[in-house]
Amino acid sequence: MPLVTGEEPRHPPRAPDGAASGAIALEMHLPQVAAPRGVGVRTVEVATSLGFMAAGAAAIADSLRLGAGWGADGPQSGYFPFWIGLLLVLAAAANLTGIAIAARPRGGELRGRAAPLFLSWDQARTVATVFVPTVAYVAAIPFIGLYVASALLVAWFMRRLGGFGLPAALGAGVTTAVVTFVVFEIWFLVALPKGPLEEFLGY
Repeated sequence: MPLVTGEEPRHPPRAPDGAASGAIALEMHLPQVAAPRGVGVRTVEVATSLGFMAAGAAAIADSLRLGAGWGADGPQSGYFPFWIGLLLVLAAAANLTGIAIAARPRGGELRGRAAPLFLSWDQARTVATVFVPTVAYVAAIPFIGLYVASALLVAWFMRRLGGFGLPAALGAGVTTAVVTFVVFEIWFLVALPKGPLEEFLGY
């Protein structure tokens, strides 16, 4: 298409494959989608290997304290745990070596530069919405009993994740705790952990 001056452009923009310049302009204006961020597979592999190595080292140290040799009446107490711990350390070291080799530069780029994610931050937040209340539930059982803790947990999930109103969530939690109490404590005569509320009611 001629310019205002009437002169033809010397080098009209062309795509590498010969496509029209409009395709280039369209590609330049496409929004850039950010790559998801989170914990990479390599990071989890390294952390897991270090955890197994620490467990193996602890087993070796304790086995040496107990005695990891061969006594007059056979193997000492730490004989088999020592070798198991040693195998754990060697396996973890071999895994770390493989990870280091895979991450070495090759052709000017890291070989594992585009390694897949093990867990994105969005996925981690989703897991935390279930994991954190569950941990709190287990930790609260020795203090307030299983039934009260279960009622609170059910009410929390219904309110937070289910989007139910507060009366419906509390009603479902209390109903769950009462039904569980009747089934286990009265019908099956199975004593489950109880707290101050059950003691106040005479159970």
